[in-house]
Amino acid sequence: MRKWLLFVFLGAILQAVGQGEVTSDSNDNRYYEDQFYFGLTYNFLRNKPDVVTQRNLSYGMQLGIIKDIPLNATGTMALGIGIGLGLNTYYSNLIATETADGISYSLGDNILGLKRSKLETHLVEFPLEFRWRNSTLEEYRFWRLYAGVKAAYVLGARSTSVIEGKKSGFYNTAVERFQYGLTLNMGYNTFNLHMYYALSDLFRDNAVIESQALGFSPLQIGVIFYIL
Repeated sequence: MRKWLLFVFLGAILQAVGQGEVTSDSNDNRYYEDQFYFGLTYNFLRNKPDVVTQRNLSYGMQLGIIKDIPLNATGTMALGIGIGLGLNTYYSNLIATETADGISYSLGDNILGLKRSKLETHLVEFPLEFRWRNSTLEEYRFWRLYAGVKAAYVLGARSTSVIEGKKSGFYNTAVERFQYGLTLNMGYNTFNLHMYYALSDLFRDNAVIESQALGFSPLQIGVIFYIL
């Protein structure tokens, strides 16, 4: 179902691109909003087992560049295609342990001296946006509404825990390498609200705790800044 939602959204964007009219007369006022972006988010965990709870501040950071492709003569509608890097952390009571048989998971609620436990992922991201804005060739302060999809490839994931002041960690190979979801960015000028709704799970199907699949579908809410 999640993949169908992604394909439907992609199809709608591609259809909009096909309907974009390219003109060559003097009324063509198209312009390009090529932009660098930087975002900060709070990361919520959806679709997790009831025994797993979030702790501390789960945060995310993203930065990259987006190429702007105008779709109409006034430039108020466009397609944005980008590439960037992302860092996401997820703090919880979940303890990951590397064993000879693979990776096992347990709850840290009854572990004395447990200070924190987290999963950290590093990603290369590929945002695709359908963009609406009320800017012009002369006006650089404007309202925007950018909706789209984002695919990402996990370059590495690391599970760490701190117990009685001792830190331990390892690279977690149970994390899904390919991530994807829906995005929405809206606001005015440089400051904008950002939301990412994952359609993919963070963990693979074989990652379980108490016979339940870990799942974990992130919901990221925060701010994003666009810089020309």
